[in-house]
Amino acid sequence: METVRYYEREGLLPEARRNPFNNYREYGAVHLERLVFIRSCRALEMTRQEIRKLLQARAEPDASCASINDLIDQHLAHVSARLAELQALQQQLHDLRSQCRAVHATRD
Repeated sequence: METVRYYEREGLLPEARRNPFNNYREYGAVHLERLVFIRSCRALEMTRQEIRKLLQARAEPDASCASINDLIDQHLAHVSARLAELQALQQQLHDLRSQCRAVHATRD
């Protein structure tokens, strides 16, 4: 729950209304949808500022998408670089594995 409150403080999530009888926060479908979106963005390693820009774009559907496209292009470049790193790691692991085909001591 602390993460939800943090997102509220940061302005990424609208504050939940309070139940007048017990003062508990009441979250609705809008909050859940927004949290799922934020979580997806965080999984893509987007910053709070970048997420804020995307949320603004969602709130203003008639605005230009040029800045959003720039943001997405930057992340596509990041993903491509990460894929290249992972492919290099995969090759290194295959090479290492091929050096130990038979059962013998690791010093050999």
